[in-house]
Amino acid sequence: MAAVSSLGVGSNLDLSSLLANIKSAEQAPLVALQQQQRSYTSKLSAYGQLSSALSALQTAAAALAKPALYTGVKATSSATDVLTASALSTAASGSYALNVTQLTQAQSLAATGVASTTAAIGAGAATTVTLDFGTISGGTLDPATGKYAGATFTADGARTATSITIDSSNNTLAGIRDAINASTAVGVTASIVNDGSATPNRLVLTSRQSGETSSMRIAVTGDAAVSGLLANDPAATQNLQQTAVAQNTKLTVNGIAITSATNTVAGAIRDVTMTVAKVGASTLSVQQDTGGVQSAVTTFVNAYNSLQNVAKQLTAFDAASKSGAVLLGDSTLRNIQISIRSALTTAQVPDSSGLAMMSQIGVAFQKDGTLSIDSTKLSTALGSQMSGVAKLFSGTAGVGGYGAQMSSLITGMTDSNGTLTAATKGINTTLDSLGKQYTATSARIDATVARYKAQFTQLDVMMSGMSRTSSYLTQQFDALNNTSKN
Repeated sequence: MAAVSSLGVGSNLDLSSLLANIKSAEQAPLVALQQQQRSYTSKLSAYGQLSSALSALQTAAAALAKPALYTGVKATSSATDVLTASALSTAASGSYALNVTQLTQAQSLAATGVASTTAAIGAGAATTVTLDFGTISGGTLDPATGKYAGATFTADGARTATSITIDSSNNTLAGIRDAINASTAVGVTASIVNDGSATPNRLVLTSRQSGETSSMRIAVTGDAAVSGLLANDPAATQNLQQTAVAQNTKLTVNGIAITSATNTVAGAIRDVTMTVAKVGASTLSVQQDTGGVQSAVTTFVNAYNSLQNVAKQLTAFDAASKSGAVLLGDSTLRNIQISIRSALTTAQVPDSSGLAMMSQIGVAFQKDGTLSIDSTKLSTALGSQMSGVAKLFSGTAGVGGYGAQMSSLITGMTDSNGTLTAATKGINTTLDSLGKQYTATSARIDATVARYKAQFTQLDVMMSGMSRTSSYLTQQFDALNNTSKN
């Protein structure tokens, strides 16, 4: 069979257009399937938006269901640059006048300067350097020399003295520094400071703990040169210069003197921890944290209103185009809205406060179905009826309460057997079925078009052959006629 270069050439018929029209007609079912797929996909996306809004509402409701929310206590400082504070839920309400007069500080001691950090100090004989901590009391401190006269040193019985060994392997200023820093048990940080003098290199020892009980006493047995550099007893021989005094934080609380070894002061006010930042005065107010509850209620109302707005958009009707949004008339969304509205309008069992409805604390429904907050009314309820508000939202022993009920209700809608989950699964099943139908229909159409194309090709070839035969016979007859005339 002779081939044709293009469909219709052999027969001189517009077979390509005819085949295209046949294909277009055959594809009509595919267009209908695509429209169905788009419709169900839009609905699936809408359910996703609804699920997101429900999740936000559940999170807000779960926060309101937590009893701890209503027992929070807030400590507020009038001068946060002076101090800040935090309080446990068991802290008692009150107002406290605070005056910080001193901040805690770690002691620092500096050795006499040497010319080189790598030159040997002493003969390198094994030398024991023992350091312990305690309190310096009595006597006087010469600020020029940084040394005490007539003072006593009382060791801290809670801390054990620690020793390091200096010998020929480390009897340089750098070696002594490194030996001290290598022993974490010593409780001291060593550094070398260059003061710019002829013998500039000075070993500086700083206690890793602050407070009066962390003053250092250093005893040296062995090499006299090492002893002359490091031995330091505030009550006896002092070879080191004190450059920073070990001191406590000092403050008064309502006129009562308080001290602390650190800038964190706990226990001065029961169940309140203060962090001191600088010297100065401040007023500390400790009271029930109504702001946290108010914020949680506001978040809940906003989440509910957001759900309502999403539902409104998904069920809107455009009168001009006479078309509705994807979930207009959807029973799943309608049932969810009815269930949530019903839960929020059902009265709770009140306690002695008499609070049974959200409207009693300033949270009420509007004509458009959204919730609004009367901030003044809510603040008043939180200030005078916190236990009632707590029961209203969190219930008692996990039973009742709008927060707990709403959280549970939404969980039931969105869990594996929930209403929204079932509807979503149904759409996914339908989309899967439509996809399979589309594939099967597309294959059938392709087969049909291929069959027509094969038939048209055969027609083209046959017509082309007949045309050639006709031309040949015409030529032969013309030739015979011309011969007979001659």
